[in-house]
Amino acid sequence: MKDLVHIYELEKLLQDSCNDAVRQAKAQGQYAIGSVCAMIPEPLLNLDNCFSVRLRAPRTGSMEMGTYYMTSIMCECARALLERAIEGGYGYLDCIIAPDACAQMNRCVENIDKLGLIDKENFFVTYSDVPMKSDETALRHYVRQMRQYVLEPLNRNLGVDVSDEALRRAVEKQNQVNRLVMEIGEYRKEANPRITGYEFAVLCLSTFVCPKEYILPILEETLDELKRREPDKKNPCRARVVMVGSEIDDPDLIRLTEEAGALVAADCYCLGSFPERLEIQLADGEDVLTGICRHYMEKGQCPRFMNTEKIRERHEYVDALAREFHADGIIYQQIKFCDYWGYERAYAGEVMREQYGYPVLSVDRPYVAGGSGQLRTRVQAFVESIEIKKLNRKDK
Repeated sequence: MKDLVHIYELEKLLQDSCNDAVRQAKAQGQYAIGSVCAMIPEPLLNLDNCFSVRLRAPRTGSMEMGTYYMTSIMCECARALLERAIEGGYGYLDCIIAPDACAQMNRCVENIDKLGLIDKENFFVTYSDVPMKSDETALRHYVRQMRQYVLEPLNRNLGVDVSDEALRRAVEKQNQVNRLVMEIGEYRKEANPRITGYEFAVLCLSTFVCPKEYILPILEETLDELKRREPDKKNPCRARVVMVGSEIDDPDLIRLTEEAGALVAADCYCLGSFPERLEIQLADGEDVLTGICRHYMEKGQCPRFMNTEKIRERHEYVDALAREFHADGIIYQQIKFCDYWGYERAYAGEVMREQYGYPVLSVDRPYVAGGSGQLRTRVQAFVESIEIKKLNRKDK
């Protein structure tokens, strides 16, 4: 297929945490709000003259210093982020808003704070408690935490407008991005899709690391371009999969999967489109902040939610995605030493195989996985197993 007009621009932006879009916004006097988890609702980080940046460590090499402070049995993502902070890679941030969700990521942010790795006047870090269950009691606690540890510090330290009107504007801006991403993603349902999983991953990831005003025109132009784009006559992929699991902040993992023969037709991982790019619906008569928190609590599919209803919901959610996007199998992946996804991957992989009947590939992987020969081999073998099962069904 002909390359998408903006794909190289976005690939370049993803090569640097402080990319051109971030530098442009900073030059205009906007505040950069660092984020490390989807449990802090994104609209709260894009209020007034703020923009959110999901912390990443692109082009990671050595993690020696990060490992020194966090040990070698901690999550590689957390260690990579700390390493990048030690290198001075996050000096542009005005604050980091972190939830008390993943203990390992909290240790990373605490090290950044205690070591004074971001030497900027008025820089601050906040932590908030976020739900492990999805019910009305948890929602009330969630709302209080977001008000006390997100909105109030932003207003007090940076003078950010945190009024209901500002919250509604932030939600609408977020929804503009979300609607475009999901509409673009619909083309992955085609038998011979006019957009690859890798291209979609680049587009989607860019929305987490660039100011919304920068990325919106690119999404609009790409959607218009896709309406006229002609796919290759022969689909190069031999199987369709749903990619599920922990944070993927490097689309090279998706590229590797597709080069091994498996089209990533749908995604349900941190920094993917499901459920993070679902439109936020605010109910009439409900407090705006409560409505935002309700959306993130009820739609969230993170394994941090440990009540039985949410665990079953995650299985049903992946099954629904697989059916909607015509997937032949499911790939569960986790970054090495990820606590939550370590348990979820083992259990959910078995459930989806035994109870739902899907072929499942379950892998733990390094933070930088795009060049992993072992992972490529495992995906290739998985694709071949799916093909064999298809042939066996035809013979019966």
